[in-house]
Amino acid sequence: MSFKDKNVVVTGANRGIGQALVEEALRRGAKRVYAGTRQPLAHLDGRVTPLTLDVTNAAQIKAAVASVESLDILINNAGLALYDDLSDRAALERHLAVNLFGTYDVTQAFLPLLTRSRGAIVNNASMMAFAPLPITPTYAISKAAAFNMTQSLRALLAGQGVRVHAVLTGPTDTDMTRGFDIPKATPASVARAIFDGVEKGEEDIFPDPLSESLVEWWRGGVAKALEHQYAALVGAGPVQSAA
Repeated sequence: MSFKDKNVVVTGANRGIGQALVEEALRRGAKRVYAGTRQPLAHLDGRVTPLTLDVTNAAQIKAAVASVESLDILINNAGLALYDDLSDRAALERHLAVNLFGTYDVTQAFLPLLTRSRGAIVNNASMMAFAPLPITPTYAISKAAAFNMTQSLRALLAGQGVRVHAVLTGPTDTDMTRGFDIPKATPASVARAIFDGVEKGEEDIFPDPLSESLVEWWRGGVAKALEHQYAALVGAGPVQSAA
């Protein structure tokens, strides 16, 4: 898939990776980029249309969909990351509300447009979908759930011609990692790698040096093979057990 002359929605577009995704879409010749943010956004490029979009707000999601005439690519990038120690259920609920249910609700709302265009969904998950960082466990839980949902959507929507990509992002120089003295990828380099992966048709995209070290392990591993085996059951009729 090429991004040239395509209509793209990016959630969480006000900063970090989201902002870089908007710029990369423009650089690759997108026809229209709908930038979803919770606060008003101004952009000098006339191809950018701001969308007031809190992914936990059903009314805003509905209004955003109504303002998009056609859509080729949905990038679910909006996310929440807070420190916690698994002692507060409310922290888990906040992460799930944004990172799982927000992604789910936005995807379902835009799905008719994507089905019409035989487009693509790109869900920005995290390396923590594979293993949690213990100081951000509820974030990791929400990203693991979002990744699993992405895998299911991939199988369920394939018959409708909608491609579904997961992004397993590693440390990136954003507000989330500001206090960590570790090697980090730039948001711009991550955005380029995400778009490269979509254009190449990669199901799972590893857009930075640390996450890229997992490529061989994941793509050639048992878990990925099992995902493909289970996906083959879609459309095969009822089964006795998925275990």
